[in-house]
Amino acid sequence: MKTEDAIALFASRADMYRQVAQWFFAPLSEEQIDALASQDLRGLAEEDGSPYADGYNDLYRALRLRHTGTRQALAADFTGVFYGATTEGGQTAQPFESLYRCDGGALMGESRGEVYRTLKKARLKVHEGLDLPDDHLSFDAAYEAELCDRAAALLGESDRAGALQVLSEQRAFFEEHIASWFDDFRNRASSMVTTRFYQGILKVTAAFFADEPVLMDDLEKCLSWRRYEE
Repeated sequence: MKTEDAIALFASRADMYRQVAQWFFAPLSEEQIDALASQDLRGLAEEDGSPYADGYNDLYRALRLRHTGTRQALAADFTGVFYGATTEGGQTAQPFESLYRCDGGALMGESRGEVYRTLKKARLKVHEGLDLPDDHLSFDAAYEAELCDRAAALLGESDRAGALQVLSEQRAFFEEHIASWFDDFRNRASSMVTTRFYQGILKVTAAFFADEPVLMDDLEKCLSWRRYEE
């Protein structure tokens, strides 16, 4: 992998993490829905062997016939499931790590403190006025995007050791604070969402997270080599 390819991979991963952060943070606006619909969702859905194809097919089918009531329907589904209005077996499917990793599934658990300390160490914090615990999936994804940016910048300055250190931190955070609970969240949320759109969102996100260990392995090999093709 060439240096410019590694930088491009960090950038594409940052873009995807920011997309995930947007998807799970709040109901999408009309403009955000239009932007997603303008992508070649059909082409992505028809890629043979792609782990993303099934999810993008759901998004394509959900948005190709969108109408004036689409935004409201999606907002109702999002609010019901990801804001916790809908329950199943007494459980909600809010995207907070503490609900899935802490005993009793309570908000503001130990995971929230761990993420808070990680963000503080990185000189990042949740925006003032956002009344959400720090272990929200959107904040996790936004942090990972920031680390992608930092690693790409270091690599652009030929600091492979620095980029490798950031990648190591990113992998550790991913394993501890995303991969450790996302599948449980996805399984619970998939049984509650009522629109094909959010089924697709969950599938695409799951495919990306399943791909991440391989992508990080590839980047680690590139950054660890003393010599690689320029």
